[in-house]
Amino acid sequence: MIPPAESLLKYNNPVLVGRNDVKSPKERPLRVGPQQSAITGPVPPPPKTKSASAPGNKKETEEILNAILPPREWMEGNQLWVQQVSSTPCTRMDVIRLEEQLDLKLQQRQARETGLCPVRRELYTQCFDELIRQVTINCAERGLLLLRVRDEIRNTIATYQTLYESSVSFGMRKALQAEEGTSDMEQRISDLEKEKQELKKQVNEQKAKCEATEKRENEKRQVEEKKHTEEMMFLKRTNQQLKAQLEGIIVLKQ
Repeated sequence: MIPPAESLLKYNNPVLVGRNDVKSPKERPLRVGPQQSAITGPVPPPPKTKSASAPGNKKETEEILNAILPPREWMEGNQLWVQQVSSTPCTRMDVIRLEEQLDLKLQQRQARETGLCPVRRELYTQCFDELIRQVTINCAERGLLLLRVRDEIRNTIATYQTLYESSVSFGMRKALQAEEGTSDMEQRISDLEKEKQELKKQVNEQKAKCEATEKRENEKRQVEEKKHTEEMMFLKRTNQQLKAQLEGIIVLKQ
């Protein structure tokens, strides 16, 4: 395994654990990275009295630090290396140096200043863990309280991340549904346009038929009217001739 990358969290020098000291996979606990927030076991109670010896207080502080910030473990060849969090108290210069390292790493890793940025979040998480380490050394209770605050913040961020991912998935589904609906609507519009053109064609054909029929009927009516007029004229002439003949017969009889 590749040794863990440099972190803002201060660690002791790595310690080589021999193969005889390595536990079996069933006995050795799961290796935990420096950025995991869960405490796998019960946190040892902080020292309550100041009468205890200095080595005892340091041991208890180291146990609390190892519970809050688990040691880093990695394999290099066939050798297991373990690196525990440093229990050395910090000074004002250490805090100033931490801020400078944070700014430098943000610049070196090109973290974004605004918006979501995994790099910026990772570096600030390391910085916050280092602050928890520094506070825990001076006051274990305050360090445990900061641990609760850190875990609550992480849970809140995880919840927002889950909500964001679900909202993105919902938006994608809605967008796909809208695209499918748009495609169907465009196809429907195309079909209606074709139907419209077909109906216009039928209307034009019917208009042409109607005009042809009207023209033919007009011509037929004109022929019928002409024929009727000729018949009336013929009947009038015949009537006048018969009338004249009748008058002539009456005159002869008198």
